[in-house]
Amino acid sequence: MKSEINEVNNNIDKFFLSPRPREECGIFAVYGHKDAAKLTYFGLYALQHRGQESAGIASSDGKYLFEHKNMGLVPDIFNEQSLSRLKGHLALGHVRYSTTGSSLLINAQPFMIHYSGKTFAIAHNGNLVNARNIRAELESKGSIFQTSMDSEVVLHLTAKYYKLGLEQATVETMARIKGAYSMAVMTEDSLIAFRDPNGFRPLCLGKLNNSYIIASETCALDLVEAEYVREIEPGEIVVINKNGLKSIPPKNKSIRSHCIFELIYFARPDSNVFGQNVYLFRKKQGKLMAREFPLDVDFVMPFPDSGNYAAIGYAQESCKPLEMGMIRNHYVGRTFIQPSQSMRDFGVKVKLNPVKELLKDKRVLIIEDSIIRGTTAKTRIKTLKKLGAREIHMLVSCPPHRFPCHYGIDFSSRGELIAANKTVAEIRDFIGLDSLNYLSIDTLVKATDIPEKDLCLGCFDGYYPVPIDKEFSKYCLE
Repeated sequence: MKSEINEVNNNIDKFFLSPRPREECGIFAVYGHKDAAKLTYFGLYALQHRGQESAGIASSDGKYLFEHKNMGLVPDIFNEQSLSRLKGHLALGHVRYSTTGSSLLINAQPFMIHYSGKTFAIAHNGNLVNARNIRAELESKGSIFQTSMDSEVVLHLTAKYYKLGLEQATVETMARIKGAYSMAVMTEDSLIAFRDPNGFRPLCLGKLNNSYIIASETCALDLVEAEYVREIEPGEIVVINKNGLKSIPPKNKSIRSHCIFELIYFARPDSNVFGQNVYLFRKKQGKLMAREFPLDVDFVMPFPDSGNYAAIGYAQESCKPLEMGMIRNHYVGRTFIQPSQSMRDFGVKVKLNPVKELLKDKRVLIIEDSIIRGTTAKTRIKTLKKLGAREIHMLVSCPPHRFPCHYGIDFSSRGELIAANKTVAEIRDFIGLDSLNYLSIDTLVKATDIPEKDLCLGCFDGYYPVPIDKEFSKYCLE
């Protein structure tokens, strides 16, 4: 492990130049509240599921910016003492997941730069597909980068155009960057939030009395008892300062490309994302699977927590008993995003513990929300068979992941995706199942109230709404 960390530290630029998605993250920001930093702390707590590697908060009292960030979970990073130093009525927070090689404190956000007497802090959820070229251009003109994050490119562009004013600088910056991004930028006296024209990642606006709040998901608004106002529209820029809130709509309407994986996996079930209630969407997935794949089993069970809600829907529709055949240890992070295979395997062993007496001699149907590499499912099924389960069937509430994601989710090459290299029958045999079926794309879309043309399904069908450069594409086919 030590040698891996040293290699990463010695090759930060190398990792930036490789076209891997950077993170799936969470943003929370407050303008106009005397306890802005504390509110942001609670907002990040609600968004912890979106990032468990690092977290940070920057605040402003109107004259100076303060910051505190570290590696780890929100409650481990912040306490009363650290929050008391984050003064002011304006705060910006971030929780982060990273890909292999970029789990470093230097890449934790919010990220700050100082330029021409002004301080900028940024928090970013998503991935820019043209950051490499822009970075090379800026470096050739004298810009000095401190991190391997594509987010830093945005701040350098904003500084470059700042002579036009902060609003116009943001407009010019958005005209240059491409990819998936929901971002918030804070200065000493202003908060700006903006979203890519395709609307890949969620971002919403809330209000608490006279204060404004920006959040990745509505569950964060609920925790601080803020009123949900609306989604920030794709391509929209929202500027909040002493003059109130100003919306700058996009000049040209782009196609909507909402990431379906936000609904399937990332968003918390008590959130509303892209106009959809996530809990009800996942239940509907299960109900549709029950109609498409009626199976003769003794009971239905999820691999918690990802399969819970589709399993409820399947059980209700099929009138089969719902059981919790595995109990989750909630203090272990997700497994498919861990930075090494050895850590993924360890996570599989400690994350879930089976209820032995329930499983013996039973025909079991497991509901899962996705199979990425297949190693996690294989280990779990092997355990269940050792405990004496007679039959084990699995239904997956989405289509097979056959293509990489370029827009900020950590499956970045086809070589990492089991469905890109094996048929469904081969995956079934590899995992050790009696049967395996996936929800079709058409049926998945039916589970939403969103037209198929407004969804990004690239990880299933290989169609990418925002084009990527050739080097990016070549790498992701490896």
